[in-house]
Formats: sequence, C-alpha cells, structure tokens
Amino acid sequence: MNNKSRWALWIAGAVALFLYPRLFGIYYANIFVTFAIYALYAVSLNLLLGYTGLLSFGHAMYFGTGAYGTALALTHIKGLPLVPALLAGFFAAFFLAICVAPLVVRVGGNAFAMMHLAFGQLMFVLALKLRHITGGEDGVGGFPIPPLSIPGLFSLDMGDPILFYYFAVAVIAASLWLLWFFTKTPFGQIMVAVRDNTKRVDYLGFRVPHTKAVVYVIAGAFAGMAGAVYALFQNLVAAYDAYGILTSFVPVMMTMVGGIGQFFGPICGAGIFGVLDELTTRYTDRVELVLGLVLVLVIMYAPYGFTGFLTYLRMRWSASRAQRSPA
Repeated sequence: MNNKSRWALWIAGAVALFLYPRLFGIYYANIFVTFAIYALYAVSLNLLLGYTGLLSFGHAMYFGTGAYGTALALTHIKGLPLVPALLAGFFAAFFLAICVAPLVVRVGGNAFAMMHLAFGQLMFVLALKLRHITGGEDGVGGFPIPPLSIPGLFSLDMGDPILFYYFAVAVIAASLWLLWFFTKTPFGQIMVAVRDNTKRVDYLGFRVPHTKAVVYVIAGAFAGMAGAVYALFQNLVAAYDAYGILTSFVPVMMTMVGGIGQFFGPICGAGIFGVLDELTTRYTDRVELVLGLVLVLVIMYAPYGFTGFLTYLRMRWSASRAQRSPA
C-alpha cells in the first residue's frame, strides 16, 4: 500500500468516525465509546504481553487508578477544567507504575503474572475498605463533568453525548497513535528483542530491567488514560468495575482473541467482544459464559488470534496465486 492509499484510508476512517453518531444515533455512539475505551486498555496491556512477553493478571490496578484519579479530582477540586481532570487520572496511574516497577521488572513468567494478581487484589481490597475516599462498593459518582473550553474562544458542553463522543474518540485516537509510534521507534525494537531473547539483549549491552520498567510505566499510564475516559463516560467509578478480577482478565482475553503481538490485534479483539456482548445480552444474561467459550475456541483452533488468522489466509492466498502464475 503506497502513501496515497494510506492517507486516503486514514481520511476515510476519520470521516466515518465523524459521521458515525449522526448516522447510527446516541445508543450506538455510546457503544463505540465503550469499545474505544477497552481497545486502548487492551493495547496498553499488549505492550507488556505481546511486545515484551510479560503477562499481567492485575492490569486493572492502573485502569482503576486512572478512573479514581479523575473522579476524585473532579469531586474535590471545584472548577477543575476537563483536560487537567483527565491528566489527573493519567498521572495517578503513571506514578503508581513508577512505584511498582522496581518490584516487578526483575522477574518474569509466572512470577510476574502472580505478583500482579496479588497487587490487583490488594488495590481492590483497599478500594473496598477505604470507603471515606473511594466510596467502597457504592463508588464515587455524580461528580461534575466540566466543559471543554478555551477562554475567549469556545466552550463545549460534555453533557452532550455527541460532543463527548467526539472528545473521547479524539483522546483515545491520539493515545493509540502515541503507542503505535512508540512501537515503531528503536526502543520498540528493543522491547521485542527482550521478549524473544533476554540474554542476547543483555549481552548486547542493553539493561533489561530498565527496558522493562520503561515499557511497564508507559503501559500503566495509558491504561490509566483509558480509566480516566471511562470515569468521565460513566460518571461513576466503583471498586468492582475499576479493580475487579474480571476487569484485569478482560484485556488479556481481548488480546488473545484479537492477536498477541500485533498492534491492531487487541483493537480487533475489543471489537469482537463488543459485538458478542451486544448480541448475547439480547438473548441471555450469561455473557461471560459465551465470551469464555469463544476464548476456548480461539485458543484451540486459532492460537494467533483474529489478526493471525487473517495473516494465514493472506499467505495462503498469495501462495495459491504464485502457483497459478506462469513460471
């Protein structure tokens, strides 16, 4: 695909996103915002799992911290503008990741996964016990959503679902672009090398724990950004939704279904889960059972996920065309 085709594709995608709420209505616009939030959340996990080979069962600790950071900032700081409130959640997760990184980056494999399971459950228990801060099971809700404004120029009411759709999509699209750009840098190649051969990376002179720490902090911070947008979208943050064990497993399942190690794999996985959730809830309330069955089928018959299956079909198609072409 040449540059003109890529630019045409990006422009068409931007136009489609702009027209989406006007064509399909508020209900489906809200569904798309939910999909976008979880897509960013899953992509942030994929930086650890797919690109660096670190499986985390407690990534919700950053998603929830970002959500609580924004919710508490808007609750206790009167007149706080929208962008600083969003950044409050981002930096809350960022500083938590900085504190946790020295404890976890020197281990890998099962130890890394189990440590995060423990840390995630610790944050969940703290959110339940510190009711005077987090609201416990009731959570923090009803906080004011400030308008997006530049004094003297414009002020956009974020209570309008369509305007909030545009704001959320813009923030998440910018975050995804930054993460994509990060994977294309030389440092992105180093973290892939850490996944493939840690000893060789260490032999070449790169400090493996420091590399893991940088990736870890970036992944945690952007999970916090997803949580911050979630808090603004729902106007409610509760312990079970923010730090629950299912909240930690959801991005893992999305990444596995979409394709581990492919940047757009978790995005496809989030879309597949969103469609399945929407269709399943029309007939039954056992959504988790259906999603679990889909995950089992993917592991058994498409271990590289949806994007890996598309790559396999493309390779088969290219091979068949090469065989049919004259020598």
